[in-house]
Amino acid sequence: MKFLLVDDSKTMRNIQKKVLSNFPGAEFAEAGDGIEALSVIAATPGGFDLIMVDWNMPNMDGITLVKKIREKDAKTLLVMATTEAEKARVLDAIRAGVNNYVVKPFTPEALTEKINATLAKAKAA
Repeated sequence: MKFLLVDDSKTMRNIQKKVLSNFPGAEFAEAGDGIEALSVIAATPGGFDLIMVDWNMPNMDGITLVKKIREKDAKTLLVMATTEAEKARVLDAIRAGVNNYVVKPFTPEALTEKINATLAKAKAA
């Protein structure tokens, strides 16, 4: 399973990587902001199975990144991982095209549960 981890915090990407490495065949690419993420996506043959996106990043925020990805790709699973927990913000992310949403700080179990739920929903669709 190919993951792209997009977060301006290297520490947060490392935490995500540690949790997601438990998924079979996990492979990782990383980006520190939305602009870098778009470059990584464009340079990756076959794309990614799931992209973790932070909301608040320099250069291009996560919501803008999600919208840009959805302009060209309706299938890649997108999970927003952010400190933005207000209901209105969650709805904004869903309207932009995320498949799921996890609030930081999260436990490894909570992230695993969100990813499993996202994969199960996609498989059922």
